Amino acid sequence: MRPLIATAAAVGLTLLAATPAVPQAAVPPAAGASSTVTGELDSGAQYVLEVPESWNGTLLVFSPGYIGGDGGGPAESAPSAATRSWLLAEGYALSGSQPPTAGWAVADLLRDQDDVVAVAAEHLGAPDRTIAWGTSMGGLTSAALLEVHPEVFDGALPLCGSVAGAVGMLNAGLDASFAFRTLLAPDNEAIELVDVDDEVGRAAAAREVLDAAQGSAAGRARIALAAAFAQLPTWTEPGTDRPGPRDWAAQQEQQYAAFMWSVFSPRQPLEARAGGNFSWNTGVDYREQLARSGNVRLVRALYRDAGLDLQADLDRLNATERIEADPDAVEYMLANATPSGDIADPVLTLHESGDTAPTVTQASAYADAVAASGNARLLRQAFVDRPGHCGYTAAETLAALTALEDRITTGRWGDLATSASLDARAARIDATSPIDLGTAEFARLRVDDFLRPYYPVRDR
Repeated sequence: MRPLIATAAAVGLTLLAATPAVPQAAVPPAAGASSTVTGELDSGAQYVLEVPESWNGTLLVFSPGYIGGDGGGPAESAPSAATRSWLLAEGYALSGSQPPTAGWAVADLLRDQDDVVAVAAEHLGAPDRTIAWGTSMGGLTSAALLEVHPEVFDGALPLCGSVAGAVGMLNAGLDASFAFRTLLAPDNEAIELVDVDDEVGRAAAAREVLDAAQGSAAGRARIALAAAFAQLPTWTEPGTDRPGPRDWAAQQEQQYAAFMWSVFSPRQPLEARAGGNFSWNTGVDYREQLARSGNVRLVRALYRDAGLDLQADLDRLNATERIEADPDAVEYMLANATPSGDIADPVLTLHESGDTAPTVTQASAYADAVAASGNARLLRQAFVDRPGHCGYTAAETLAALTALEDRITTGRWGDLATSASLDARAARIDATSPIDLGTAEFARLRVDDFLRPYYPVRDR
C-alpha cells in the first residue's frame, strides 16, 4: 500500500523542500527569547523563528488551524501566549509558517514546514530533536508531516487534530447534511451538499431550515438523526453543564447548537483546491450507521416522543439517490491530507470529548490506521473530558508536549501518556511556573469507532 508521500506525488504535488528565502531583519525579541526572526519563504509564506536565551536542542514547528479570510499574515509559533512564554523560558526554539492562501492550506504547510526547519538550522545549527505540532487542521498537518518528511521530524503532537483525514471527515459531514436535507428540506436546492457554488447561501439556507425544525418535536428528532451520522457529542457548548444521561432534550439542544459548525463547515474552498467533489455516500447503509453512531438511544427516544417512525425515515434515506465523488479530487484530499498511519516516530494525539470539528471519534480512525500499518507501539492518545474545540489550558498542552519529548528521548512510553501521569505532570509544570498555566483535566475515555474511515492505499 502506498505511503502518503507517494500518494501526494501521484497528484503532482511538490512536497520536497524549496530553498528557503533570505530571512528579513530580526524584530525586537519576545520575553524570554534572545531573538525573533521573521521572513518570507520562496512560496510567499511568512515564517517566524524564536530563539531562546539558552537553547535546549529541541525545535518545535507549529502548524495553524483552518485559515479564514484572505490568508497570509504573520506566522504563529505556539497555540497560546502562556504556552509560548513557558517554552521560551525553558529553552525551546519555536517556529512556524503561515501560508499565503486561505482555506484548507495543508499542501502549503506540507511544503513550507520543511523549509522552516532549514531556516532554523541556518540560525541554530542542527536540532537534537524536531517536533511537529499544531491545532485542528494544523494537528492533522502535524501527523501528515511525520509521514511526508520522516527524515526531518522526530515526533508529532496533533492537538484537536482532524486526524481521520479530510476525506473521512467530509464524508461524515456529507452523511449528516444528506440526511438533514432529505428529511427536512428535500426540495431546497440552495442547501448544496457537494459541488458548492455559494457557500454563504448554502449556510444561510441550512440555518433557516435548522432553526425552523428545532421548533417542533419532529424537527428535533430529525436533527438528532442527522447529527448521529456526524457523531456529534451531546455536550458541545463550553460553559454549560453536562446534560444528564437521559435528559434527551438537553442533549439534543447541545447538538443543535453545534450543528452548523460541524455539519456545514466550509466545503467550497476545499473543493476548489481539490478540483471537484471528494465526498460520496454510495454504498452507505444509514440504518447500520445509526446503530454504530453512539447516539442511537437519543435518536430513538426523540423519535418516540415525536410519534415518528424511525424505520420509515431510515428506509427513505437508504432509498434516496446517492452522491458520487470525483476520483481525482479524492486523490488530492488523500494527499492533503489523510494520514496513512505509516509512521516511524512517536505520536501523541490530544482530543476533547465534546469537540465537534473534529469529533473525538476521529482519534479512533487514526489509531486504526496506525495499527493497520503495524505501528501501534508508536502511538498514544490523550483526552480531556469537556466540550469545546482546541480549548486546552497551557498546562495540558505542555504536559502532553513534554511527555512526547520524553518518549522521543527515552524510546519508551511507559506511563508517560496516561491520564494520571499527564495530570500530575501538568500540576508540576504549573506549580513551578511564574505564570498561571491553568489546571488539567485529562481523562480515560472509551471512544466510539469513527463511522467513515478512509485511508490512502499503502504499499506493503
